[in-house]
Amino acid sequence: MKPHYDIGYALSGGFIKGFAHFGMIQSLIEHDIHPGIISGVSAGALCGALLADGREPYECVNLFDNQSFKDFTSFSLSASGLLDLKNFKEFLKETLQAKNIEDLKIPLIITATDLDHGVSVHFTKGNLVDRIAASCCMPILFTPITIGETHYVDGGILMNLPVTTIRKSCKTIIALSVSRLIANEYNMNVISIANRSYNFIFQANSLPQKEIADLVIEPTGLEKFSNNQLEKADEIFKIGYDEANKVLGKLEKELT
Repeated sequence: MKPHYDIGYALSGGFIKGFAHFGMIQSLIEHDIHPGIISGVSAGALCGALLADGREPYECVNLFDNQSFKDFTSFSLSASGLLDLKNFKEFLKETLQAKNIEDLKIPLIITATDLDHGVSVHFTKGNLVDRIAASCCMPILFTPITIGETHYVDGGILMNLPVTTIRKSCKTIIALSVSRLIANEYNMNVISIANRSYNFIFQANSLPQKEIADLVIEPTGLEKFSNNQLEKADEIFKIGYDEANKVLGKLEKELT
């Protein structure tokens, strides 16, 4: 069967490091490499939704100016998570024009983890805000998102780089990964250990996905940012932009 799309973007999870997606995509667009479809998980789902809603990558970063991590979360009264995402969902409702995934200008697939049944779920329709929140909902840190009668958490737990979801429908897939793990020193506390453990999980399930992508762009230097450093968005954007320019520049030389 002939692929339906020439180019697809697969965007990994990575929390705050996800701002590098906007930088990489800014570079891709400047090189006239536009997506026919986007597949995203966690931070990649958020980035994908903003882009598919019609915004330019640099504009997406500006949406978070003068914002802090605390602005998007609040302490949870539930025993199932330390924080809830009500404020984050309100931000999305105010920011996104599309109400449902199928209303977006570019087709988008959002991957989340069905906590009740232990499987990846790939949303192609339905309420956009709820499904972004489900995909971004890191277990323990955030209270699971309920859609219908099912509880959902971060899609990266089972698939942190969602290439498979668009492989058959795309001629070329560009995978953008912001979850590179550097085996450096870490603190012996609950949060540090949890973050490092999640990174191991994300890296392990991303390896087979990278193998079936046509091009993988994975910036270095993102590991120095903690998950609450929203004020570093511009710096993270630039790291992604510079890395993509370097990779694409090398490819252009090889093709000439």
